[in-house]
Amino acid sequence: MKQTQRHVCDFLVIGSGLAGLFAALKAAPHGKVTVVTKRDSGECNTRYAQGGVACVTADSDSFDSHVADTLKAGGGLCHQDVVEQVVRAGPGVIQNLLDWGVHFTTRKDLGARADNGTAFDLGKEGGHSQRRVLHAGDITGEELIRALRAKCRQEPNIELLEDHLAIDLITSRHLSWQDEHLCLGAYVLNRDGNQVRTIVARHTFLATGGAGKVYLYTSNPDVASGDGIAMAYRAGAEIRNMEFFQFHPTCLYHPEAKSFLISEAVRGEGGELKIRRDGEYVSFMEAYHELGSLAPRDVVARAIDNELKRRGEECAYLDIRHHDEAFLRNRFPNIFAECLRFGFNMAEQLIPVVPAAHYCCGGVKTDVAGRTTIKRLYAIGETGSTGLHGANRLASNSLLEAMVVAENAVAAAVSGPERDYPFNAADIPDWFSGAAVDSDDAIVIAHNWDEIRRLMWSYVGIVRTDKRLERAKNRIRLLRNEIEKYYWDFIITGDLVELRNIASVAEMIIDCAMTRRESRGLHFNLDCPETNGDIGKDTVLRRPTRAEIWSE
Repeated sequence: MKQTQRHVCDFLVIGSGLAGLFAALKAAPHGKVTVVTKRDSGECNTRYAQGGVACVTADSDSFDSHVADTLKAGGGLCHQDVVEQVVRAGPGVIQNLLDWGVHFTTRKDLGARADNGTAFDLGKEGGHSQRRVLHAGDITGEELIRALRAKCRQEPNIELLEDHLAIDLITSRHLSWQDEHLCLGAYVLNRDGNQVRTIVARHTFLATGGAGKVYLYTSNPDVASGDGIAMAYRAGAEIRNMEFFQFHPTCLYHPEAKSFLISEAVRGEGGELKIRRDGEYVSFMEAYHELGSLAPRDVVARAIDNELKRRGEECAYLDIRHHDEAFLRNRFPNIFAECLRFGFNMAEQLIPVVPAAHYCCGGVKTDVAGRTTIKRLYAIGETGSTGLHGANRLASNSLLEAMVVAENAVAAAVSGPERDYPFNAADIPDWFSGAAVDSDDAIVIAHNWDEIRRLMWSYVGIVRTDKRLERAKNRIRLLRNEIEKYYWDFIITGDLVELRNIASVAEMIIDCAMTRRESRGLHFNLDCPETNGDIGKDTVLRRPTRAEIWSE
């Protein structure tokens, strides 16, 4: 494997979703920014976000109401100070988006008069007491990425490196420093030519998104392999609350749909969940929660899971037929077209749906400015765990958090005491392949990838037990050992890097789930008592250092 020349920048942003691009634009006035993204810069979790951004903009709404809804959904694990800071910063970041060319759907766009103190057409989603979700039709994510990519390409200080996959973080441990733990950049695989670049940076931002591909069924794109979380863990950062993985209740059930998401906004417009019983379609959510089909996602996902197992059905159904076709085409143009493509007219037929892995509420432990437990390393967006989401994310809070924490992280980086390089870039070692050779058995990667995703779905899914978790732990330990040996013996490829990360994240989820001896929020263990909303404690993981291992 050939080594390319090293690359030096002020800000290294790993990931090109909303958090990454927002951070890049905020950092550009302060120095050279390099954005690394493993595929095309438009391929990310943000792109597939349909619902929108939860933010207080209407006169009828309030910060206190948004905070209260977030705390209630979070099952006693939200950090209230973080919730208040993120919610109150919302209007400011929304103004940034408008200034950068994002167009949110207005009431005028829909032919309606603005009578709620805001020009925006606001959606309502599960767990929200008010209409407060700004959206761009039902393709909000696409609109955000379109506008921010265009803005980034206009900035001379921003360089986009597409088809580049981060392998591992470079830290002061690579220089044998023992007194201070700093992040110095990352080793990055250029897929074009399979070369490794050494990227040295004053500040590094992990914005790699979530890890939905750790599960067999997910609404996430293929790039969501938990890279940032895995790299941070290997570098020694603390990881928090990985047991809380949100399963979106309503993904389109069709063999060719690849878990296409049916936005929660459909239920916000009155869509009702139903199950087939004795040949008829009947509502069932009222038996599980006072909000019915608009209950928080953990409740809805478990309810659907329970009904499917009880009835022996393959899917539930979403009924939005009380709206006419003109309204549905206008409000949900993309969802309507996709459903029609698979043979379902939303105005005339029920939509078959099933839960699928959607959002990781845990991640790299940070404060509200994205600071990790490693200096000069920031984790933003879904990669980080600020304490906003607690045990269950309130719908559409994720995009809000991504922007607020990204902005705070850049502000912390440029104003903090760590603005200068405390090292000589030439001293950082290049990537070393050692005695690694080309693989002669690449099928192992595909088999291990499939086995991990299936065991996670079967044993660490919506409903868990102690026995299932123990089985998963025993199996993932063997797989991790096999993958690590493969990693060191053979020259790396993009598939191998992602497999290694998926395995690492899977074990983190299992370890956190086994540690939590209660059923709370998204973590539901039949062998553990349910909480009654009392204040809980976070679970925290950290990889032991070599010194700690040797001292035992």
